[in-house]
Amino acid sequence: MIGTNVAQGASFLSQGQLIAIPTETVYGLAANALSYEAVTEIYRVKNRPKFNPLILHCANIDEAKNYVLEWPEEARLLSNEFWPGSISFLLPKSRLVPDLITAGSSHVVVRVPNHPLTLDLLSRLSFPLAAPSANISNTVSPTTAQHVESSIGSQIGYVLDGGPCSVGVESSIVAFEGSNVVILREGGISQEDITALGIKVKESTRSEIQSPGQLIRHYSTCKPLIIVKNIQEWVNQNPEKSAIALLYEEKEISLPCIVLSKNYNLGEIANSLFRGMREADKSDAEIILAESIKPQGIGRAIADRLDRAQS
Repeated sequence: MIGTNVAQGASFLSQGQLIAIPTETVYGLAANALSYEAVTEIYRVKNRPKFNPLILHCANIDEAKNYVLEWPEEARLLSNEFWPGSISFLLPKSRLVPDLITAGSSHVVVRVPNHPLTLDLLSRLSFPLAAPSANISNTVSPTTAQHVESSIGSQIGYVLDGGPCSVGVESSIVAFEGSNVVILREGGISQEDITALGIKVKESTRSEIQSPGQLIRHYSTCKPLIIVKNIQEWVNQNPEKSAIALLYEEKEISLPCIVLSKNYNLGEIANSLFRGMREADKSDAEIILAESIKPQGIGRAIADRLDRAQS
């Protein structure tokens, strides 16, 4: 059931049921984060491995601080600048956070999402929400209520419809090492956004899964997705293949295409990426083609999603 009734969504959650919620990044599959039974349902509905932790969504900074043991100066700077918004923090968890949320880790990922309906919803609740993307694990993330309804709508109580997501890729996830920020997942807040605050950034070198979005295979389409250097050259070399292209700007190519941006605008590409991947998956083509993207700003998040989809 799709609707815009925040009170109804809050009622479902208070009864231990699951609902889908809109955020600026993607739609989330939400449950009472402090209820073992409700969080277990998230894993079941998504078919999500229990070694993959969840993000804790809070109404504001003060609430988020209740569920962690530390709040570094860099977390203060980032939350003051970007919350509500699409950046999440990995921090030592308090005893209030169930181990099921963190996959047994001593750290939890927290954020304050930036969507008016979900912020209203969170303000009505006496608990935070666990909310991974509202889709089956390892499939393309949903950016509209209709995407959720067509995938898992029959298994949850309610889909809170907040319209299309404004960012379109998941939140960045960062950890803290001394005065440095370590990027665990590229997302809606870029490295450049962080360093503009005078904060030093480094990429993670750890192999273990510390946060969501670190599985090698993720965001997968049903059709094979291939990243190529030049789409038209690939077509010329593989004339027998049936393909559809995801384009970052309008240009002439000799096969069907889905234009994600008219003029290589990285924000527009990010916003259109998952919609375009879903549309390509429904086409008659056998293969989805995409070119490498510029590794700058939110382009790193786009490249990350495409690389994991290709895997």
